[in-house]
Amino acid sequence: MANLSAEGVEGVIQLEREEGRQYLRELLGWKKFDEVRDLRQTIRLDICYQSLVFAAQQGLPWPAVAEVGRLSGELLEDSKGLPISQAIKILQEKLATFPVKLPPFKECAVLDYFHNTFIKHYWLYQYVLLRERDRNQRFANLEVCAPPLPLPLMEGTEIELWKYQQQLAALNAEEDKKRNNIVLIREALEQERESMLQSVYRSVTRHTAVLDKQTLTSLIKEAIKAQIESLHSIFQNEIQTTFDILQLKLQRKALLLNPPPIYPPPPTPAGRKGSKPQKLKKEKDKEKDKEKDKEKKEKKEKKGKEQKKKKKK
Repeated sequence: MANLSAEGVEGVIQLEREEGRQYLRELLGWKKFDEVRDLRQTIRLDICYQSLVFAAQQGLPWPAVAEVGRLSGELLEDSKGLPISQAIKILQEKLATFPVKLPPFKECAVLDYFHNTFIKHYWLYQYVLLRERDRNQRFANLEVCAPPLPLPLMEGTEIELWKYQQQLAALNAEEDKKRNNIVLIREALEQERESMLQSVYRSVTRHTAVLDKQTLTSLIKEAIKAQIESLHSIFQNEIQTTFDILQLKLQRKALLLNPPPIYPPPPTPAGRKGSKPQKLKKEKDKEKDKEKDKEKKEKKEKKGKEQKKKKKK
């Protein structure tokens, strides 16, 4: 394993986990690899990175942190195919010749770390590092289409109003299409009429001799017939199209007379809330006043009659 510098491992620790792992890979001189397919290299990188993190958390000086990372890589390589007792012996020898002098409790902490990680899972590491892996993997590239950005809410339209607008637009488009069809069909029929007249004219020019009255009459009848048939087709088409346009206008008028309700509904003014009860009260008061006036008139009439009777007596 390449020698790690104190400055390099300090930069690794200061970065986030994934960025630190990739920076450590560059410091070790490894090329970029697929961490899913190449699990051995991924395990080596993780072991080295975790040892650096542990050493930094223990407060070891940066040169000692770099040596701990180098020690983890050497243990993996030197213990391949060896029994666990031999691996423990290699670990003790490397710690005995550790380049950076450490206090005894720091050295014990490093030894405990490797015992609780590397030695504890020794046979698992041996299985992964020495046994070829059966690869049965499938990879597929899937294109993920993100949903389009929604328009601002202020530009939105209530669904019923939108359907109403679409119906009106469809009727207007159909009416424009009918009007355009009238012009196109009229031009086509006029061209057909011209071609029929041209054919009649050519039949006249073929007669080299002087035309008699019967022949001339028949040619004129053919020309008139061509004109009438053409005009009949034009009028019939225009009448049918005009009828269709009127039907569309009626449908549009019906839509305009029944628009969708406004959403949200307009607020009701505060003064209108008590309008109906007030009207009813006024009507009742008027009826009472009429009844009072009627009673007064009846009383006056009675008094007048009584006075007249007294005078007669």
